[in-house]
Amino acid sequence: MKLLLVSSLIGGAAAFAPSSLAAPAAASNVLWSIGTDTTTEETTVAEPVLSQDEPSTEADYQPWEVNAYGNSPSTGAATAAINGWVPDESKPCYGLPGAIAPTGYFDPIGFCRYGNTLSDVKRYREAEVQHGRVAMLAAVGYLAGEAIHGPFSLTGPANDQLQQLPLPAFIVLTLGIAAAELKRATIGWVEPSYKPGSRTLWTLRDEYYPGDVGFDPLGFKPQDPQAFADMQTRELQNGRLAMIGVIGMM
Repeated sequence: MKLLLVSSLIGGAAAFAPSSLAAPAAASNVLWSIGTDTTTEETTVAEPVLSQDEPSTEADYQPWEVNAYGNSPSTGAATAAINGWVPDESKPCYGLPGAIAPTGYFDPIGFCRYGNTLSDVKRYREAEVQHGRVAMLAAVGYLAGEAIHGPFSLTGPANDQLQQLPLPAFIVLTLGIAAAELKRATIGWVEPSYKPGSRTLWTLRDEYYPGDVGFDPLGFKPQDPQAFADMQTRELQNGRLAMIGVIGMM
Protein backbone atom coordinates (compact mmCIF):
# COMPACT_ATOMS: atom_id res chain seq x y z
CA MET A 1 0.00 0.00 0.00
CA LYS A 2 2.87 2.34 0.82
CA LEU A 3 4.51 1.59 -2.53
CA LEU A 4 1.23 2.34 -4.28
CA LEU A 5 0.86 5.67 -2.45
CA VAL A 6 4.45 6.74 -3.19
CA SER A 7 4.12 5.75 -6.84
CA SER A 8 0.90 7.74 -7.21
CA LEU A 9 2.51 10.82 -5.69
CA ILE A 10 5.51 10.56 -8.02
CA GLY A 11 3.30 10.05 -11.05
CA GLY A 12 1.15 13.07 -10.15
CA ALA A 13 4.19 15.30 -9.63
CA ALA A 14 5.62 14.23 -12.98
CA ALA A 15 2.61 15.73 -14.75
CA PHE A 16 3.67 19.22 -13.55
CA ALA A 17 7.41 18.80 -14.06
CA PRO A 18 9.49 19.64 -17.16
CA SER A 19 10.14 16.82 -19.60
CA SER A 20 13.69 16.37 -18.29
CA LEU A 21 12.30 15.67 -14.80
CA ALA A 22 9.39 13.51 -15.97
CA ALA A 23 11.62 10.75 -17.38
CA PRO A 24 12.94 9.49 -13.98
CA ALA A 25 9.37 9.47 -12.63
CA ALA A 26 8.18 7.37 -15.55
CA ALA A 27 11.09 4.99 -15.02
CA SER A 28 10.16 4.54 -11.34
CA ASN A 29 6.61 3.62 -12.37
CA VAL A 30 7.95 0.93 -14.69
CA LEU A 31 10.15 -0.53 -11.94
CA TRP A 32 7.17 -0.56 -9.56
CA SER A 33 5.01 -2.37 -12.08
CA ILE A 34 7.69 -5.03 -12.58
CA GLY A 35 8.06 -5.70 -8.86
CA THR A 36 4.33 -6.11 -8.18
CA ASP A 37 1.71 -8.57 -9.28
CA THR A 38 1.77 -9.13 -13.04
CA THR A 39 -1.99 -8.85 -13.16
CA THR A 40 -1.83 -5.22 -12.03
CA GLU A 41 -2.36 -2.87 -14.91
CA GLU A 42 0.65 -0.67 -15.53
CA THR A 43 -0.01 3.04 -15.20
CA THR A 44 1.29 5.12 -18.07
CA VAL A 45 2.30 8.67 -17.23
CA ALA A 46 2.04 10.98 -20.21
CA GLU A 47 4.80 13.52 -20.41
CA PRO A 48 3.53 17.09 -20.66
CA VAL A 49 3.72 18.69 -24.06
CA LEU A 50 5.29 22.11 -23.79
CA SER A 51 4.32 24.88 -26.14
CA GLN A 52 6.87 27.20 -27.71
CA ASP A 53 5.99 29.92 -25.21
CA GLU A 54 6.65 27.72 -22.18
CA PRO A 55 10.16 27.07 -20.83
CA SER A 56 11.66 23.75 -21.86
CA THR A 57 14.33 23.37 -19.21
CA GLU A 58 14.65 24.13 -15.55
CA ALA A 59 17.16 26.91 -16.31
CA ASP A 60 14.51 28.79 -18.27
CA TYR A 61 12.60 29.39 -15.05
CA GLN A 62 15.31 31.76 -13.84
CA PRO A 63 14.29 35.34 -14.87
CA TRP A 64 17.45 36.79 -13.31
CA GLU A 65 19.75 34.92 -15.67
CA VAL A 66 21.84 37.19 -17.91
CA ASN A 67 24.34 36.55 -20.65
CA ALA A 68 28.07 37.21 -20.60
CA TYR A 69 27.53 40.96 -21.06
CA GLY A 70 24.79 41.22 -18.44
CA ASN A 71 21.95 41.74 -20.89
CA SER A 72 18.64 40.19 -19.89
CA PRO A 73 17.20 37.80 -22.48
CA SER A 74 14.52 39.41 -24.57
CA THR A 75 10.98 38.31 -23.85
CA GLY A 76 9.13 39.78 -26.81
CA ALA A 77 9.05 39.03 -30.49
CA ALA A 78 12.05 39.54 -32.69
CA THR A 79 12.69 43.20 -33.38
CA ALA A 80 12.88 44.34 -36.99
CA ALA A 81 16.02 46.02 -38.27
CA ILE A 82 16.21 49.76 -37.57
CA ASN A 83 18.72 51.60 -39.76
CA GLY A 84 20.36 48.22 -40.32
CA TRP A 85 20.63 47.48 -36.59
CA VAL A 86 18.98 44.40 -35.11
CA PRO A 87 19.23 44.12 -31.29
CA ASP A 88 21.48 41.20 -30.40
CA GLU A 89 21.47 40.23 -26.73
CA SER A 90 24.70 38.24 -27.17
CA LYS A 91 26.66 41.44 -27.95
CA PRO A 92 27.58 44.29 -25.62
CA CYS A 93 25.06 47.13 -25.65
CA TYR A 94 22.82 44.90 -27.79
CA GLY A 95 25.10 45.52 -30.79
CA LEU A 96 24.71 49.30 -30.94
CA PRO A 97 27.68 51.08 -32.57
CA GLY A 98 30.10 53.27 -30.65
CA ALA A 99 32.99 51.00 -29.62
CA ILE A 100 36.38 51.75 -31.21
CA ALA A 101 40.03 50.89 -30.59
CA PRO A 102 41.98 50.97 -28.36
CA THR A 103 39.36 50.75 -25.59
CA GLY A 104 36.76 48.77 -27.50
CA TYR A 105 33.61 48.24 -25.46
CA PHE A 106 34.24 50.54 -22.48
CA ASP A 107 31.65 50.51 -19.73
CA PRO A 108 33.43 50.58 -16.35
CA ILE A 109 30.34 51.72 -14.41
CA GLY A 110 28.15 49.03 -15.94
CA PHE A 111 25.30 50.98 -17.49
CA CYS A 112 24.76 48.22 -20.07
CA ARG A 113 26.06 45.16 -18.21
CA TYR A 114 24.09 44.21 -15.17
CA GLY A 115 20.85 42.83 -16.53
CA ASN A 116 19.61 45.97 -18.24
CA THR A 117 16.77 45.42 -20.66
CA LEU A 118 16.75 46.52 -24.30
CA SER A 119 14.46 49.43 -23.39
CA ASP A 120 16.93 50.65 -20.74
CA VAL A 121 19.92 50.41 -23.11
CA LYS A 122 18.07 52.32 -25.83
CA ARG A 123 17.11 55.02 -23.33
CA TYR A 124 20.72 55.39 -22.17
CA ARG A 125 21.93 55.64 -25.77
CA GLU A 126 19.24 58.23 -26.51
CA ALA A 127 20.47 60.32 -23.58
CA GLU A 128 24.10 59.95 -24.67
CA VAL A 129 23.43 60.99 -28.26
CA GLN A 130 21.29 64.00 -27.33
CA HIS A 131 23.65 65.24 -24.63
CA GLY A 132 26.55 64.83 -27.06
CA ARG A 133 24.79 66.96 -29.66
CA VAL A 134 24.02 69.69 -27.14
CA ALA A 135 27.63 69.61 -25.96
CA MET A 136 28.95 69.98 -29.52
CA LEU A 137 26.74 73.04 -30.05
CA ALA A 138 27.83 74.43 -26.68
CA ALA A 139 31.52 73.93 -27.50
CA VAL A 140 31.12 75.90 -30.73
CA GLY A 141 29.04 78.51 -28.89
CA TYR A 142 31.72 79.03 -26.26
CA LEU A 143 34.38 79.73 -28.88
CA ALA A 144 32.20 81.70 -31.31
CA GLY A 145 30.45 83.68 -28.57
CA GLU A 146 33.70 85.15 -27.31
CA ALA A 147 35.25 85.69 -30.75
CA ILE A 148 32.26 87.11 -32.66
CA HIS A 149 30.02 89.96 -31.56
CA GLY A 150 26.39 88.86 -31.51
CA PRO A 151 23.21 90.78 -32.31
CA PHE A 152 22.56 91.67 -28.65
CA SER A 153 25.98 93.24 -27.89
CA LEU A 154 26.99 90.36 -25.63
CA THR A 155 30.48 90.79 -24.22
CA GLY A 156 32.82 89.11 -21.78
CA PRO A 157 33.27 85.40 -21.03
CA ALA A 158 30.77 83.00 -22.53
CA ASN A 159 29.56 81.94 -19.08
CA ASP A 160 28.31 85.49 -18.47
CA GLN A 161 26.60 86.08 -21.82
CA LEU A 162 23.35 84.19 -21.23
CA GLN A 163 22.28 86.53 -18.46
CA GLN A 164 22.90 89.50 -20.77
CA LEU A 165 20.15 88.42 -23.14
CA PRO A 166 17.07 90.66 -23.23
CA LEU A 167 14.04 89.09 -21.60
CA PRO A 168 12.05 88.64 -24.88
CA ALA A 169 15.01 86.88 -26.50
CA PHE A 170 15.46 84.66 -23.46
CA ILE A 171 11.76 83.70 -23.55
CA VAL A 172 11.95 82.83 -27.26
CA LEU A 173 15.07 80.72 -26.62
CA THR A 174 13.36 78.86 -23.78
CA LEU A 175 10.22 78.20 -25.80
CA GLY A 176 12.31 76.96 -28.73
CA ILE A 177 14.16 74.45 -26.53
CA ALA A 178 10.87 73.26 -24.99
CA ALA A 179 9.26 72.82 -28.43
CA ALA A 180 12.24 70.79 -29.69
CA GLU A 181 12.14 68.53 -26.64
CA LEU A 182 8.39 67.98 -26.93
CA LYS A 183 8.75 67.13 -30.61
CA ARG A 184 11.50 64.62 -29.83
CA ALA A 185 9.32 63.05 -27.13
CA THR A 186 6.39 62.55 -29.50
CA ILE A 187 8.65 60.93 -32.10
CA GLY A 188 10.63 58.51 -29.98
CA TRP A 189 8.74 57.90 -26.76
CA VAL A 190 5.67 55.84 -25.97
CA GLU A 191 2.73 57.84 -24.66
CA PRO A 192 2.69 57.13 -20.92
CA SER A 193 -0.28 55.36 -19.41
CA TYR A 194 -1.10 56.14 -15.80
CA LYS A 195 -3.09 52.97 -15.18
CA PRO A 196 -1.96 50.77 -12.28
CA GLY A 197 0.74 48.34 -13.38
CA SER A 198 1.54 50.18 -16.59
CA ARG A 199 5.22 50.22 -17.63
CA THR A 200 5.01 52.74 -20.46
CA LEU A 201 6.79 55.53 -18.57
CA TRP A 202 10.36 56.19 -19.82
CA THR A 203 9.88 53.70 -22.67
CA LEU A 204 11.06 54.27 -26.23
CA ARG A 205 9.10 53.05 -29.22
CA ASP A 206 10.15 49.67 -30.61
CA GLU A 207 10.67 51.07 -34.11
CA TYR A 208 12.64 54.11 -32.89
CA TYR A 209 16.41 54.21 -33.28
CA PRO A 210 18.02 56.19 -30.43
CA GLY A 211 18.76 59.72 -31.63
CA ASP A 212 17.12 59.41 -35.07
CA VAL A 213 14.43 62.10 -34.86
CA GLY A 214 14.23 62.51 -38.63
CA PHE A 215 16.01 65.88 -38.70
CA ASP A 216 18.59 65.77 -41.51
CA PRO A 217 18.32 68.96 -43.60
CA LEU A 218 21.72 68.45 -45.26
CA GLY A 219 21.17 64.78 -46.12
CA PHE A 220 24.12 63.41 -44.17
CA LYS A 221 22.36 60.21 -43.11
CA PRO A 222 23.66 57.24 -45.14
CA GLN A 223 21.32 54.59 -46.45
CA ASP A 224 23.84 51.77 -46.19
CA PRO A 225 23.67 50.09 -42.74
CA GLN A 226 27.44 49.86 -42.32
CA ALA A 227 27.97 53.46 -43.38
CA PHE A 228 25.25 54.52 -40.96
CA ALA A 229 26.93 52.62 -38.11
CA ASP A 230 30.28 54.28 -38.94
CA MET A 231 28.72 57.76 -38.95
CA GLN A 232 26.88 57.01 -35.71
CA THR A 233 30.19 56.00 -34.13
CA ARG A 234 31.85 59.22 -35.27
CA GLU A 235 28.97 61.28 -33.91
CA LEU A 236 29.15 59.47 -30.57
CA GLN A 237 32.90 59.94 -30.25
CA ASN A 238 32.71 63.65 -31.09
CA GLY A 239 29.81 64.08 -28.69
CA ARG A 240 31.68 62.30 -25.89
CA LEU A 241 34.71 64.50 -26.45
CA ALA A 242 32.49 67.61 -26.54
CA MET A 243 30.84 66.70 -23.24
CA ILE A 244 34.23 66.41 -21.56
CA GLY A 245 35.43 69.65 -23.22
CA VAL A 246 32.36 71.67 -22.21
CA ILE A 247 32.71 70.53 -18.61
CA GLY A 248 36.27 71.85 -18.72
CA MET A 249 35.12 75.16 -20.21
CA MET A 250 32.48 75.65 -17.59
